[in-house]
Amino acid sequence: MPKDNDRQAGRVIVEADPDKRAPGPLRLVQQFVNSAEPDEDLDEMTTPAELHDWLRLRGLAEEDTEVGEAELRRALDVREGLRAVLFTHNGGERDPEATARLERAAGAAALRASFPAEGDPALVPVRQGVNGALAGLLAIVAAEAAAGSWRRLKACADPECRWAFYDHSRNRSGKWCSMATCGNQHKARNFRARQASS
Repeated sequence: MPKDNDRQAGRVIVEADPDKRAPGPLRLVQQFVNSAEPDEDLDEMTTPAELHDWLRLRGLAEEDTEVGEAELRRALDVREGLRAVLFTHNGGERDPEATARLERAAGAAALRASFPAEGDPALVPVRQGVNGALAGLLAIVAAEAAAGSWRRLKACADPECRWAFYDHSRNRSGKWCSMATCGNQHKARNFRARQASS
């Protein structure tokens, strides 16, 4: 999958290509999902300390936020559950196990309606720490779903890749994180299959 590397606080942050990045707050959800690359066996969140750093670098956790194995498992359940949902946005088959884990993890990430003196009402986290950070990400999902942009965030149609990308196409027909990589590989596989059958 295509990606750019950005430097932030001394760490390399992997991002989707600029033309595949989600706009506004949804980009944070995209970064969260793309913190693992299943086809490359890379993961930015393999330990509680790595999760803490990832959240802190993005302003989702404080320096003193406690992160243990249970919080790491919950975060990974949210991340992989979101990836599974994004795969369905691209016509992929639903993963009931991943979405069930997402539902359970979301239950610990409580949200409430907030009515600020200025601006519109919004869903905000009830808790602090990792649960609050996860709730903040899920609040973005809820707001973007209401705005109609959530379904434009998709996982690559290649089941081995599943890199999250934002479909900027007018008719929402984007299937691949990149035509140069996954799209061309798919075309080549289809071509070889047609050649073999004829």
